[in-house]
Amino acid sequence: MLIDVIAGARPNFMKIAPILRAIEARQAAGSSLRYRLVHTGQHYDARMSQDFFVQLGIPEPHVNLEVGSGTQAEQTAAILTRYERLLLETRSSVCLVVGDVTSTMACAITAQKLCVPVAHVEAGIRSGDWTMPEEINRMVTDAITNWFFTTSTFANENLRRAGVGEERIFFVGNTMIDTLLANLERLRPPAFWNELGLEPGEYFVVTLHRPANVDTPDAFARLLTSIGEATHGLPVVFPVHPRTAKTLKNVSGLPASLCRVEPQPYLEFNYLVKHARAVITDSGGITEETTVMGVPCMTLRDSTERPETITVGTNELLGTDPASLRPALDRLFAGAWKKGSIPEKWDGHTGERIAAELERLLCRA
Repeated sequence: MLIDVIAGARPNFMKIAPILRAIEARQAAGSSLRYRLVHTGQHYDARMSQDFFVQLGIPEPHVNLEVGSGTQAEQTAAILTRYERLLLETRSSVCLVVGDVTSTMACAITAQKLCVPVAHVEAGIRSGDWTMPEEINRMVTDAITNWFFTTSTFANENLRRAGVGEERIFFVGNTMIDTLLANLERLRPPAFWNELGLEPGEYFVVTLHRPANVDTPDAFARLLTSIGEATHGLPVVFPVHPRTAKTLKNVSGLPASLCRVEPQPYLEFNYLVKHARAVITDSGGITEETTVMGVPCMTLRDSTERPETITVGTNELLGTDPASLRPALDRLFAGAWKKGSIPEKWDGHTGERIAAELERLLCRA
């Protein structure tokens, strides 16, 4: 029973690690489950890819499709043709995709066209924002998925409304949280920690990469200025995403407290998050990690596909208007931020539940 585990971009790597470990544990106990790790090469820069493999103990991929850079259409086409070639050479029993990147959608399409069943980890999440490429990837992938592994009751309801039967929905929890909990004791400060004079609780972390926030230099400058003004002069650590860096070159007059750094490896980045006063972001995954670590989080978007981080966790949705930052940060400095708790089944055992269900499903098939 060969499972193709697909990984292509930074958000995927932390999600696959617990699944691979769980399959290996079942193999050691005598299971016939085995996996083929397929790296599409969508993220090929070491900071966005290889560092995560090393730090999280992910084995070398069995196959690297090496699609490299290009537009979303170019990357999709390359993944379709190269993964098809792989399946025609050696067919798998199931194609397991995670998250919502281009690789997720492209490999799901390829597998289904060859009648290989698709299992989607992190299925059913929806932001409702069709301007996000990830939302299109989610919708297309879920439209052709056989087995849905979900992170929350919100995702379950989204799938039910779309007509997915209960027998195909498996509420298993969040593999990204498996990885976080397994590595909390290994987190370590980045090399610049002392150089920037950082102290626990006395700095902010900012991550921004959504087009609405970063693609227009003037609007981006206003947003960064608002962050600088509302954070009371505390250091603002800003790991700059490659697409954000392109716009940042055309932005002048940045706040003196803004500390631009390279994208950080997993252990260093989550150390920064764990010890921050708060995180300001337009990412989805980071809101899950801040929720589990109990760190206040402010999301600069108009919608989120992870509403449990708001209803249960430490996250609040502020929108994209820079004016919304000061009231939120004033509440934070006044000690009035909500405490939050941890969503159901975010307990570090999701990978094990997924491996158990896959074995049951494949034995039955």
